[in-house]
Amino acid sequence: MRSCLAALCLFGVVGLASLAAASEAERPNVLFIAIDDLNDWIGCMDGHPNAITPNLDRLAKRGVLFTNAMCPAPSCLPSRNATMTGLAPARTGLYRNLSGHFRMYEDLKDTPIIPQYFKQHGYKTYGVGKLLHHFRADDYDEALDNQYWVNPAPEGVDIHKQPGTIERALPWWAPAPASNEEMKDWQAAQWIAERLQQEHEQPFFMACGIFRPHEPWNVPQKYYDKFPLESLSLPKVLADDLADVGKAVRRPNELAAKIVEDEKIWRTAVQSYLANINFADDCLGVVLDALEESPHKDNTLIVLWSDHGWHLGEKLQWTKFTLWEESARCVLMCAGPGIPEDKRSGHPVNLLDIFPTLNELCGLPAKAGLDGESFVASLRQPGKQGLRGPTLTANEHGFSVRDTRWRYIRYHDGSEELYDHQNDPMEWRNLAGAEEHAALKARLRAFVPENPRAERDKVLKRRARKAKP
Repeated sequence: MRSCLAALCLFGVVGLASLAAASEAERPNVLFIAIDDLNDWIGCMDGHPNAITPNLDRLAKRGVLFTNAMCPAPSCLPSRNATMTGLAPARTGLYRNLSGHFRMYEDLKDTPIIPQYFKQHGYKTYGVGKLLHHFRADDYDEALDNQYWVNPAPEGVDIHKQPGTIERALPWWAPAPASNEEMKDWQAAQWIAERLQQEHEQPFFMACGIFRPHEPWNVPQKYYDKFPLESLSLPKVLADDLADVGKAVRRPNELAAKIVEDEKIWRTAVQSYLANINFADDCLGVVLDALEESPHKDNTLIVLWSDHGWHLGEKLQWTKFTLWEESARCVLMCAGPGIPEDKRSGHPVNLLDIFPTLNELCGLPAKAGLDGESFVASLRQPGKQGLRGPTLTANEHGFSVRDTRWRYIRYHDGSEELYDHQNDPMEWRNLAGAEEHAALKARLRAFVPENPRAERDKVLKRRARKAKP
């Protein structure tokens, strides 16, 4: 009996290593799923008591859920491009959504994105939906063998003109007069599902981008009906939350301030976000059901991630873009052959780590120069502490360092924040000024780059000024 148990334990420990050593013909397939603007409001992360996410929850039970995963940058373009290239904003200078197409950057001109690297090493690559930030098919020409181009915006809606007032926001937080089949995310999920059902002569890398719950929050009425306004819990907000932070971030988001003053509007917005998460979860269900019914169910690794979080009033913000927990934290889970089931890991990981992790899991050559670190060891032993150090999130204002307990933020103006997540998970008390934490701050500050690449837009503006006669 003991020998049998020992053999089973040994199999579990070496399962991932066996994957990495597999020959090209035996390499696992990859199902790569990105969800836009999804924070921790999903059942398995206990982010909101009213969340309905059965498919995200069942995927988490199939594998390892990282409860302390952070994005490289708290907005779509820099986060996605850093994830897909494995190069951090501090190296490239790409910090904001308005920073331009990633191939314009010197360090990113020729570097392959993840599916492109897999294609170079024998994989058939497929993609649909929002994977990078720009909705342009030619972004993927060298990376994808087969792609289905869907612009996720509803007819007549410009997703780049986000509402700055409640009057403009309310139409964005309302049911769409459409069926599931008319929604672009649903069509994208169906496209992936069809290809999962097919036989493939070589290992495949399938990437599926699900746009919701990115605004506009317009999905069919039936999703709103699941969340009656009067039954919803509202996020916890502290009125003077920003009194102990620096001038750079002290002013509350104007839209957030107005929303939290009007409970009915606040409930409407929370309802809309939860409804859109539930719709995205149903789209994920289409993909997972197809995989379960396919000949590839036992040889396909699944990596699901969200590009960053989202504030719905917390810290008086109604946005992403910040270096606080609600924005910097993201969803990350992995499942498939060799990965333990129904496990949670509190190790700090970053979306930058996905590239080297997939390379190791699939037996691809390690790519030199990546800024992330493989988290295969954390997959192998999800409950073991001390496997990894802190991880970094960056925006144009500064850097945020997160370890298993603490968040340290340093802005370019020198102001600092320090939060103890063991005793203050809402980040309400800035402890940066406490002398007792001086050594801790010094330890975390060491992870902030000393000479990060300047934001590209600012560099070009300075050059343009110098060039004027």
